Amino acid sequence: MKKLFLDDIRTVDMVYHPSEIPNFDVVRSYDAFVTYIKKHGLPAYISFDNDLGLDEHGVVPPDGYAAAKWLVYKSGLDLINLQFKVHSANPVAAEQIQGLLKNYQKFLKASK
Repeated sequence: MKKLFLDDIRTVDMVYHPSEIPNFDVVRSYDAFVTYIKKHGLPAYISFDNDLGLDEHGVVPPDGYAAAKWLVYKSGLDLINLQFKVHSANPVAAEQIQGLLKNYQKFLKASK
């Protein structure tokens, strides 16, 4: 199973058991997240951080919630079977990401 890890600082071993690490591809920004999925398709599992640091100009870039919104509203991908975890230390943002994805999956299941 292909897995994607979105985080600007953490490494996979800071969040997951060592036996799971080889299955993850790591992206460090919203842009890298979108590019990865456009190139490789939707992974079976995504691990989200929310706060993705500052860009090279000191500006706050799009965050993990923006990445989740891109999946739901712009990607055109079928997310019904997507497994995910939000490992963000930001509890409000973590709830936003989880709520968006869970509610969208409920909507997709109800539409079938």
